[in-house]
Amino acid sequence: MGKRKEKFAEEKAIFLEHIQKSGLRRTAQRDLILEIFLSTEEHLTSEDLYWLVHKKDPSVGHTTVYRTMKLLTEAGLAREVRFGDNKTYYEHHYDHEHHDHMICTACGKVIEFFSPEIESLQDQMADKFGFKPTHHSLRMWGFCSDCREASATLGIAPSGAQPRVRVRSVTGS
Repeated sequence: MGKRKEKFAEEKAIFLEHIQKSGLRRTAQRDLILEIFLSTEEHLTSEDLYWLVHKKDPSVGHTTVYRTMKLLTEAGLAREVRFGDNKTYYEHHYDHEHHDHMICTACGKVIEFFSPEIESLQDQMADKFGFKPTHHSLRMWGFCSDCREASATLGIAPSGAQPRVRVRSVTGS
């Protein structure tokens, strides 16, 4: 736990430097939002985070959470991800290894994974086409092992159709 506190101190310093460069000031509400985001290793929408923050301080509004998440993203502490359900999720970015996502379209489970083989193939394809990637995101949709076992009659969307996704919320909403 002590090591995590040190990490929070580093991330808090990065955030403070970023907001000062942006001409903003440090506030107790921003500090609380940052603290709760850093202590939650989940994919969160700003709405999810709002409800977690609201439990600690009901005076914090949706707009404050949304704007603070934008600041965290600009500072390199958070990363926006989209899973196909028309929502923007945030995950930790600073000092976290690159990974990709598999999303279960039945239960909404999100599985993070890393594959050196996929990374190598992406680099090969970029070289082949003279392309210089700056970042990438790989998302796969399908059925997790629990859902596959639970039902042999899972509906498969036609190959050209967008999958219907309902990602699990941390707040249960």
